[in-house]
Amino acid sequence: MLLTSRRLRAALLAAASLSLVGAVLPPPAPLGIGDPLFPYLGNPGYDVLSYDIALTYSGDNSKPLDAVTKIEARATDDLERLNLDFAHGTVRSVEVNGARATFTTVGEDLVVTPAQKVREGRRAHLTVRHTSNPVGNTADGGWVRTGDGLAMANQADAAHRVFPCNDHPSDKAYFTFRVTAPKDRTVVANGLPAAPRRANGRSDAADTTTWTYRTRHPMATELAQVSIGRSAVLRRTGPHGLPVRDVVPAADVKVLEPWLKKTPEHLRWMEERIGRYPFETYGVLVADASTGFALETQTLSLFERSLFTRTGYPRWYVDSIMVHELAHHWFGNSVSPRSWSDLWLNEGHATWYEALYADAHRPLEQRMKDAYTRSDAWRSTGGPPAAPRQAEPGHKISIFRPVVYDGSALVLYALRQEIGATAFEKVERRWVSEHRDSVAATEDFVQLASDVSGRDLSGFFRQWLYAKRTPPMPGHPDWRSAAVASAGKG
Repeated sequence: MLLTSRRLRAALLAAASLSLVGAVLPPPAPLGIGDPLFPYLGNPGYDVLSYDIALTYSGDNSKPLDAVTKIEARATDDLERLNLDFAHGTVRSVEVNGARATFTTVGEDLVVTPAQKVREGRRAHLTVRHTSNPVGNTADGGWVRTGDGLAMANQADAAHRVFPCNDHPSDKAYFTFRVTAPKDRTVVANGLPAAPRRANGRSDAADTTTWTYRTRHPMATELAQVSIGRSAVLRRTGPHGLPVRDVVPAADVKVLEPWLKKTPEHLRWMEERIGRYPFETYGVLVADASTGFALETQTLSLFERSLFTRTGYPRWYVDSIMVHELAHHWFGNSVSPRSWSDLWLNEGHATWYEALYADAHRPLEQRMKDAYTRSDAWRSTGGPPAAPRQAEPGHKISIFRPVVYDGSALVLYALRQEIGATAFEKVERRWVSEHRDSVAATEDFVQLASDVSGRDLSGFFRQWLYAKRTPPMPGHPDWRSAAVASAGKG
């Protein structure tokens, strides 16, 4: 067929336009939102509203789980591509708004090209069929293989080793988990049951049950938790009728009960100081695993079994660690950090309430004086509290240095010394109430403290949060840092 000259010109123009569009779109590449500690974490161009994650566990924690992750997001820009954080699994297919999409992996990003551009302000419904591999370097986080199954430890940037997501705490969303496991296993996840357990009868011996949980409050990806194992779920009631559920190895119920029954009192103690617990349920998840840490996964804090069974720990110390993880549900979970450089707000506050709870056994003032002695050395090795150094290569959780724990609690002690106990308590209560279910940054805390105290505290915080050397402690001019010399050697 021959084209007329007019038609030929139109066809050539259309072809040139298509070539131009193709040339403008850059090659797939890992993106990020510019977090100073994790530059490639999170992705621009959209806001996740909800996750619906279906996992199928075979009963063998050395084999990948089959998974389907559904994401509902709202585009904040015109999107010809969407990047998700995802690693340590195989992607089988991706759909966007019901249509097949092409995809590739670059670095730790899953780069999705939908059949049609997603316009700014429109919803994008993504369905990713993939596997989730629990085997790998446990130092990188993600799945934790326990003695009888699995649990999650996704802090700081490891949720994307379990499921595709926008893996940054500034993009909180609602979660639904649908987990299918052998009928002799118990599954518990963040939130509360959203549907009755469903038995999936089959002709062979591998009958399974599907468990469904849903959060009632938005959650950061790093706080996601799914526990699968031969577990007992113990229920009790906290303040104001709050449902409390603990998840422990079934064989350890008797030995753990003296600790678990303390949780309602811990809740009451925290509420007296900062206000009502911010979520729909709480509880303790005790895992038969060696992680080297406890973790404030939302509504279900993760602890190692050995914390409660090892004889070397004083009882008051174990109590205070339980309070530390509980305190995070206000500081870090309900009020999440805008960037990982705001981590001091999470850990400094949790350490502060841990120290207050343990005051009768380890006096707060003495603990703060000891911290002051070490503070310059901590700043030298880890950076100031609100300007921490990046993680060591291959060791992502190394951002959790002493300067963000006692070094940051020391900042709060200095603030209380500077503005008085009454104003300090008002700051704490307003912080968790005004930013509930949201994200906030260091500058927000500085502004709130200034508003409550009635004076500009920006200079005070500039020194305490960003200076290389620790400022003089208000009310304690005799306190000295014994680490100046060693900090210079570092």
